[in-house]
Amino acid sequence: MQSRASRFPPSQSILRGGLAVFCSLLLLQYQFVAVAQQAAPPAGGAAAPAAQKLPPEQLDSLVAPIALYPDPLLAQTLVASTYPLEIIQLQQWMAKNKGLKDKALADAVAKQPWDPSIQSMAAFPDVVKRLADDVQWTTDLGNAFLAQQSDVMDAVQRMRKKAADNGALKSDDKQKVQTEVIEQKTVIVVEPANPEVIYVPSYSPTVVYGAPVYPYPPIYYPPYPPGAGLVTFGFGMMMGAAIWGGSCCNAGWGGNNVNINVNNNFNKINHNTGGGRNNSWQHNPQHRGAAPYSDKATANKFGGQARGEAPRSSQQAAGGGRTGGAGGKPSAGTMDRGGAGGAGGARAGGAGAAPSAGATNRGAAGGGGGDRIGSQNVPKASPSKAGGMGGGSSGYSGSSARSSSSRGASSMSSHGGGGSRGGGGGRRR
Repeated sequence: MQSRASRFPPSQSILRGGLAVFCSLLLLQYQFVAVAQQAAPPAGGAAAPAAQKLPPEQLDSLVAPIALYPDPLLAQTLVASTYPLEIIQLQQWMAKNKGLKDKALADAVAKQPWDPSIQSMAAFPDVVKRLADDVQWTTDLGNAFLAQQSDVMDAVQRMRKKAADNGALKSDDKQKVQTEVIEQKTVIVVEPANPEVIYVPSYSPTVVYGAPVYPYPPIYYPPYPPGAGLVTFGFGMMMGAAIWGGSCCNAGWGGNNVNINVNNNFNKINHNTGGGRNNSWQHNPQHRGAAPYSDKATANKFGGQARGEAPRSSQQAAGGGRTGGAGGKPSAGTMDRGGAGGAGGARAGGAGAAPSAGATNRGAAGGGGGDRIGSQNVPKASPSKAGGMGGGSSGYSGSSARSSSSRGASSMSSHGGGGSRGGGGGRRR
């Protein structure tokens, strides 16, 4: 019998061998190209990092202290929380101007270089104190709102439903609570009973919502006097057109966004709010100062830096400004390093100097520690029971909440057309 090799002429054997080698080379080339395409970044540079998302249960706990605020105050608080350094500046400014009230207060704060949401907050000193005393929670709230605006609005609705089911959220002489269908969404709307007056609710999240999956922010909650309801109220804040023009904004439940109030006096001063255009709020990073964003994706969106990143050259340059003279204002990014017993006031020098955008205070009474916003130290006030809004926070960052879960121009867009609901904020959508 002939051997297998002898069945074919030598020329055919060589041809078959060469064909096999050629096919093997083609296969190797294809595999190399496929691997290279998977490893290579897309055209235009490196792949953009994905934003870090907080789970719904963590967002629920994050918004718990403000979810029952009337819609105009809720929207204004969410917007203001995206500018934590200006909140600190506002608190310091108000401490130095305690004698200003009503129209005099509104006129004086209008001269400060802050975002309209921050200027409008001067009408709510108790809320300002809460946001400033617990600046880490405030920063985390603002970061979550920037990265997950729609999710944050959904979290507010979930917490309102829990409170309503427990009998803690209902209409009275200070607020109107209604369940409405807006753009095919069923939402709980909370509005002031009198559009000219806003009452700030005070409550314990554990009492009105029940036990959390993630811990509630570690801030001071007021005790309940005998016979008091689950939610109590302080003095009403006059937000009429003659003084404030209503809150800066209102909740747009249809689009899960925030609508600006074009009739707010500070919006009128700072913006061209012509009618007939989109009135959705847009974050303005110019009022962010040196406060970092929560992740690289959000930082890239607004041209800032993420946590852990070194400040960009433009931000370093902005922080180096020094101006002198009595009554002068330091440039954006300067910091008030004087504290109680330090008499220094603003580093810019000169009596009456007020810190401007990006400023913060590195001194605390007695040199005590305090919270941090990025690389900035901010003073931590001692807990206060005034109005149930005091208290200091040891921090409510995403990482700290996750680790403990096992135990349980201006930012108001120049687009107008929002209108006002009796001075209480922009029109809902």
